[in-house]
Amino acid sequence: MKSFLCMLTVVASTFVAPLAVRAADIVDTAVSAGSFNTLVAAVKAAGLVEALKGDGPLTVFAPTDEAFKKLPAGTVESLLKPENKDKLIAILKYHVVAGKVMAADVVKLTSAETLEGDKVTIKVVGGKVMINKSTVAKADIVCDNGVIHVIDTVLLPPAK
Repeated sequence: MKSFLCMLTVVASTFVAPLAVRAADIVDTAVSAGSFNTLVAAVKAAGLVEALKGDGPLTVFAPTDEAFKKLPAGTVESLLKPENKDKLIAILKYHVVAGKVMAADVVKLTSAETLEGDKVTIKVVGGKVMINKSTVAKADIVCDNGVIHVIDTVLLPPAK
């Protein structure tokens, strides 16, 4: 009986333990962090939740709530209106790169093409990684469908 229980424990830990430590997807990770409420609201308003919960892999440069506060007064409220959905989608896609680009990879790049279609510039200044004019505050938050890099400023695509 004792050997049966030992074997059952080994089997359970082999199959159940990996499920318990599986990383959450990009959206669930952002929600649980508690510092991306504005970003999550924007993703919902844009109808992009399922895309960011998909298989990926994706790299998201995620602006914090504080980053959104740097925008001119009324900007976020305006972007969340249904009539501005296309503009909101473009801004959000400008924060996403296809593939899983870890910090060690980012520092080797000078630019990256976003899902919006335009490129962001990447450079290291004083030991800090910059995405356009935004600083990466925290890197390599691994999710089961990609990675999040926290940034301190909202990225805006170039005017067309």
